[in-house]
Amino acid sequence: MKTVTYSVQGNPFRLGILLDDQTLLDPQKAYVEKLNSQGQQRAEEIANAVLPSDPTAFLTNGEIALNAAKEAIEFVKNNDTTRAVYNKADVHIGPPIVKPNKIICVGLNYKDHIMEMKRDFPAHPVIFAKFAIAIAEPYGTFPLNSKLTQKLDYEAELAFVIGKKGKNITQADALDYVAGYTVVNDITARDMQKRTIQWLQGKTLDKSLPMGPCLVTKDEIPDPHALDISLTVNGEIRQKSNTEQLLFNINYLVEFLSGIMTLEPGDVVCTGTPGGVGEAQGLFLKDGDVVRIEIGGIGSIETRIVEEAVR
Repeated sequence: MKTVTYSVQGNPFRLGILLDDQTLLDPQKAYVEKLNSQGQQRAEEIANAVLPSDPTAFLTNGEIALNAAKEAIEFVKNNDTTRAVYNKADVHIGPPIVKPNKIICVGLNYKDHIMEMKRDFPAHPVIFAKFAIAIAEPYGTFPLNSKLTQKLDYEAELAFVIGKKGKNITQADALDYVAGYTVVNDITARDMQKRTIQWLQGKTLDKSLPMGPCLVTKDEIPDPHALDISLTVNGEIRQKSNTEQLLFNINYLVEFLSGIMTLEPGDVVCTGTPGGVGEAQGLFLKDGDVVRIEIGGIGSIETRIVEEAVR
């Protein structure tokens, strides 16, 4: 299953499910139609509780919501008159997770990136946070303030999203707690990142985490450690690698992170970036640049850098 969020005419983003490359389903609306067809008098109330339109609430409901979504998909396949299906071109696609409780990022986690930065391999994962205000749509713009940063950089990353609450999870059980996978760009102001020993100020600018184009459920990606990952700037390849290069893989990260904090549905974990970042090459993003990231089995996102007018 591939989940997204979508908006029509500027309304808040709602959970959607991609039926194919061209169409998407609003599972909650389809579930209401299904219940109405069965004569259920409280269809909307039940659908709101069982199959929420918020993606984090959807994940929180676990198997109950997932099974209801599957029922909605089957109902739509057998009913041509449904109003719950949209042409993808007619809606605005948002990030697959909108307001997670936590965004946890892992630094220095690809072997080639560690070497290009002339750093030692860390003994433990290097973690930092971004805030929800950083999340941005998969096909949008990033507002560059060149008075604030002269060294804006890109970072292609695989992210995984937590599907159920857990603490002290073992590596053997780790993937049971993962809902699925998505693509992110950890846009970073390197000069701001390095002006103190804490990275946060260079890592959590508004809209600095484009995400998408969808959340692919884990059943569709049996091995997340064998995915091609690439990034281009204006069509020029800057990063090209595979998730097999992760120093600390997803199983390890789930165990490590859940030993520190309780992981909750909707939490986003960004697993780090491969070699080829702009910092290592002295190539930083500027007004008009288009950054495209693709990960095999998930899809691609694209962000245009636009200089903003600052008063």
